[in-house]
Amino acid sequence: MLYFRGCTARERDSDIEESTKYILDKAGIDYHVLDNEECCGSVLLRSGFEEDALDLMKENIKLLENEDLILTSCAGCYKTLSEDYKNLLGVDLNVIHISQFLKKLIDEGKIEVNDNFSNLNVSYHDPCHLGRALEVFDEPRYVIEKYANLVEMENNRENALCCGSGGGVKSAFPEISNDIAKNRIKQAKDTDSNILISSCPFCKLNLNSNSDDDMKVLDLSEFVAKALKHEDI
Repeated sequence: MLYFRGCTARERDSDIEESTKYILDKAGIDYHVLDNEECCGSVLLRSGFEEDALDLMKENIKLLENEDLILTSCAGCYKTLSEDYKNLLGVDLNVIHISQFLKKLIDEGKIEVNDNFSNLNVSYHDPCHLGRALEVFDEPRYVIEKYANLVEMENNRENALCCGSGGGVKSAFPEISNDIAKNRIKQAKDTDSNILISSCPFCKLNLNSNSDDDMKVLDLSEFVAKALKHEDI
């Protein structure tokens, strides 16, 4: 299995990569990473640079097409590798998102389920690419509820609000991006939770940068790794 880390987890938030590797090692999973991993092309596609994205994707195919299974940390990578590569290049890659893989590991008894966070109320933010685009709603919630008490925000699942970071908005319109994130943080606080979990590095970074000491933002992989390590949050 290839663990495709994605640009954000690889370059900007190493805690996500390290947490994912810890879980995979704990579960005894045989995997590898690419030393020369490039961007999947998602950002270029979403921001209108399709020709550049296609050039990049064609180069990536040379590295990815022979992989039996590709695991992604990023919701954008998951959508791009599983859907856009097929629709635009006709290449059908076998891709799984970390939330789906964690459910699989739990169901197979390969990672521990414990009550370390049983008294902890947490909320979950649905990433746009994972939720509305690919309808992966249940798996991350299944994983969270194995360790903590999930309290839903007013807008969730297919009606979830965007974190404000995707589609080039964070780069082109940072003030709008921050306002969107702050609105989402307010919804999380309204649940009386102190922990907000997402399963997209883009979402984690933007929500976290617009949060405060009253709301901690974690990636799903970080949350599970802390549970397996019996660490406090």
